[in-house]
Amino acid sequence: MNPNPKTVTAYITSAPPWARGTLRELRRTIRAAAPKAKESISYHMPYYSQNGRLAYFAAFKNHCSFFWISAKDKKTFKKELAAQKVVASTLQIPRGAKVPTALIKKIIRARLKENQQRGQRK
Repeated sequence: MNPNPKTVTAYITSAPPWARGTLRELRRTIRAAAPKAKESISYHMPYYSQNGRLAYFAAFKNHCSFFWISAKDKKTFKKELAAQKVVASTLQIPRGAKVPTALIKKIIRARLKENQQRGQRK
């Protein structure tokens, strides 16, 4: 993998072949839920922001990760997250597993709402 990708496309292209489809699906899912979000690279991985942090994703040896499930999201989506592998604020998608697109869209929309509310309080 490219240790210093400049774009999300470069990150995905340099990922292991088994992970590329999962990463593309994560990208499509995030963009569908937050079409106005800014896409960039942060901490050497794809990052999405809109009025604050939305999500990151990355490929690892045996899984891909979707980062940023807040404590509030964990409570809100407790039942749906129970069927997934969640470690801290990360949803891990094992190699070959289906991306839980509906759940990720819900989490992104919740993050958008939370970011918007936080911005209005300032």
